[in-house]
Amino acid sequence: MPKIPTNAVAAASAACVSSIYPRLMLMLLGLSVVPTQLRAEGFIDDAHGILTLRNYYLDREYQDGGAKTAAKEWAQGFIMNMESGFTEGPLGFGLDVRGLLGVKLDSAPDRSGTELLPVSAGDKRAADDYSRLAPTAKLRFAKTTLKSGDVSIFLPFAFASPSRLLPQTFRGSTISSRDIDGLTLNTGYIDRINKRDSTDYQAMTIASPNGRFNGAATTSHMAYLGGDYQVNQDLSLRAYHAEVADLYQQDTLALLHNLPLGDGVLTSDLRSFFSREAGSAKAGAVDNRNLSALFSYRFGGHRLGLGYMHSSGDTATPYISGTELMGMSELTMSSDFLSAKERTWQAIYDYDFVASGVPGLKGRLRYVRGDNIELAAFNAEDRKEREFQMELGYVVQSGPLKDVGLLARKSIYRNDFPGGAAFRDENQTRFLVVYTLQIW
Repeated sequence: MPKIPTNAVAAASAACVSSIYPRLMLMLLGLSVVPTQLRAEGFIDDAHGILTLRNYYLDREYQDGGAKTAAKEWAQGFIMNMESGFTEGPLGFGLDVRGLLGVKLDSAPDRSGTELLPVSAGDKRAADDYSRLAPTAKLRFAKTTLKSGDVSIFLPFAFASPSRLLPQTFRGSTISSRDIDGLTLNTGYIDRINKRDSTDYQAMTIASPNGRFNGAATTSHMAYLGGDYQVNQDLSLRAYHAEVADLYQQDTLALLHNLPLGDGVLTSDLRSFFSREAGSAKAGAVDNRNLSALFSYRFGGHRLGLGYMHSSGDTATPYISGTELMGMSELTMSSDFLSAKERTWQAIYDYDFVASGVPGLKGRLRYVRGDNIELAAFNAEDRKEREFQMELGYVVQSGPLKDVGLLARKSIYRNDFPGGAAFRDENQTRFLVVYTLQIW
């Protein structure tokens, strides 16, 4: 498949986002002269605060005979999101503040490292607690919103990982516009990442399990531009270009379509990523095309899905370390299934027990298998990996525990990778209790 020429798009994206900071300062100065009473109306009246409590236990039992036999930790997370409304007038100003606190409930040096808690490099001891306070300034004009400070990104090339105790965020500026019906345009400039088990912002690096790339190479920033278009009720399209300075650039194209068929709905989910090195290529060569298709059929409480993902080119699929790539293998528990030359099949069965008279209860079975894997750093070819997942979740529907969410996840992962490789054979178990409380 031919590569998509995107140099012009990348240049436009970088030029757009590099102008955000001076404009933001001018807007803030302008707002400072607006009468206080006028400024306060929407800012305060539309404000709200939400506290989320996450109790998380993660257990990894390694099965490959290595020196470390397990990683097991238990922690409590507190996530406070305070969001203001916007000041009145054509140009509205607002301020959001995110407060995060993680508390150790159980850990030990010989079984730390689940990424629920920060771990000291020396004695491998997990911190008793960790926290951060992160503000975000925001401006709104019509249906366009600019945010600057601590921001979250949930886009195909950099999906802020939700899979540990506290959320992973970025530092930078983003613009999202919905002024055209059905079309959401997004652009941004990101210069630092705050990982899910960290308290500070760090330079971004490329994910490099099994020595895929030079994982020590850092980037000064990531710039992106693209959008999502809802063609009609059943069809949506997505296209993005992202450039991670001096590491790699990546284009994303995707299509999601629902087709009523018989007593159910057939969903076609097509995704593609085209990646190559950028600038001085400090992480090494990047040459990858990742194409995937997932077809699922939903009827009653059932959903059956079959998918295939094909990776071609000389390298693995790149993504920012600490994030997840929204390919077909997203939310797998033990591996990313994004190695060079990898061919991946998956089968999914979901059931919503509301069809059986038990609202709030949902289950999932998932099997993912990858083969033809190339691990250049180990001079290994035609390797295989597989993961079987089971998941059961329930949200309490009534009574004093209403809206408390319970989630149990189990995975069994095996591969034939050489000794010392990442993604070790393991049996993994996760238990989560989540409760969200509206403070005001």
